[in-house]
Amino acid sequence: MIAMSVAEIAEILGGTVHRVDTTVIVNYLVTDSRQAVPGAMFVAIRGENLDGHDFAASAIGNGASVVLAGRELDVPCIVVADPVLALGALARWVREHKLSCKVIAITGSSGKTSTKDLLAQVLTAAGSTVAAVGSFNTEVGVPLTILRADEATQFLVLEMGMRGSGHLTYLTDISSPDIAAIVNIGSAHVGVVGTQEMVARAKGEIIAALPRDGIAVLNFDDAMVMEQADRTVARVVTCGEAVGSDIRATDVRLDDQARPAFTLVIEDLSVPVTLLYHGRHFVSNALVAAGIAFSLGVNIETIAMALRAATPASKWRMEVHQLPRGITLINDAYNANPESVRAAIDTLVAMAAGRRTWIVLGEMRELGANSEAEHTNIGIYAAENGIDELMCIGEGARPAVLGAGEVSAINNTWVADSSSAISALESRLVPGDVVLIKASRGVGLDVVASALMQLGAA
Repeated sequence: MIAMSVAEIAEILGGTVHRVDTTVIVNYLVTDSRQAVPGAMFVAIRGENLDGHDFAASAIGNGASVVLAGRELDVPCIVVADPVLALGALARWVREHKLSCKVIAITGSSGKTSTKDLLAQVLTAAGSTVAAVGSFNTEVGVPLTILRADEATQFLVLEMGMRGSGHLTYLTDISSPDIAAIVNIGSAHVGVVGTQEMVARAKGEIIAALPRDGIAVLNFDDAMVMEQADRTVARVVTCGEAVGSDIRATDVRLDDQARPAFTLVIEDLSVPVTLLYHGRHFVSNALVAAGIAFSLGVNIETIAMALRAATPASKWRMEVHQLPRGITLINDAYNANPESVRAAIDTLVAMAAGRRTWIVLGEMRELGANSEAEHTNIGIYAAENGIDELMCIGEGARPAVLGAGEVSAINNTWVADSSSAISALESRLVPGDVVLIKASRGVGLDVVASALMQLGAA
């Protein structure tokens, strides 16, 4: 972070200071009072269940120098109308006045975090890079990532989630990206915005904001992504497996762990790439990362070398664990939508190679009126692809059991909660089984994965 005094921050934000020495220097930001350290500014955010203002004293007690607050407190603070909007305004000011780096923004219905992680590892090979941690992709996470950059930063990689029309417009206004990428358009968030076409329109805001000298990197294999291309005045770079892509993968194949290999083709150059990620869908993510990096002047050999070495950097996304009992666990519990579940099923089948396969499925959320049909279709897809065991957790996922049962004699189990799932799995798993755990983040199936890992270690 670029160090600033309390006085500078207050002036930028039009805030008022209270019980604080305005010469104090802020060089770190936190939104969790437990992470406060000397020199930090604690941003007090009011959430659905907790109000950060209630933890301001704790943050100061843990070493924070000042609190960015929405009301006057009995601790050193800068008082603003809305701490979240103020955080965004501070990031916008720093981006405009202090940073000279190239800013890259990435969105998509699925795979944006993995694409961001791949790109960050490629760009790190080319220069000083700051990238979003995990899924820091909201109106809080994006400005926090921007404010981690400093004068030495050459590349700033931002992940941007979408929670409705206008959201990406707000995030791009804060960040002013030089390059923006759309990884894909799926059915995630249909329940929030209404239709998949509306999802595409909202995602397209990320390239609509680009300047004429900017670059829009688009998935050529996704028709709904390409429909957004005419919304930007920036140069368009396409990535895909289809003929006509600017950045292309050919000869795609998988090894016995479902790790993809392909030939990366850019202009008249081609190099072999083998990924350490599990799943064919990571080819698309790697191509978008390659397209962005090449647009920034990184040569194809450096891109390929970095992609070959890249490892998953964000937890619970197609993590593969070989448990001592001979059970293979695929922990993909961070999030789920119909497209990502199908991709995970494809990976499970490829990895199993005849061994017994399990899907432990929780609800895919934010699907709106399509939820029952989408879960039913996932059950059908699992059955049609020869999955042996389907265990669904919670009422939201129950239609998948019914869908699978309509197609084949797949073994279906429905349980009410994670505790019941853990008990059932502990008694039924045998050496050689391959287990995929998949659900939307709010379902919290990571606890099932953790329990299985502990069982395997026992």
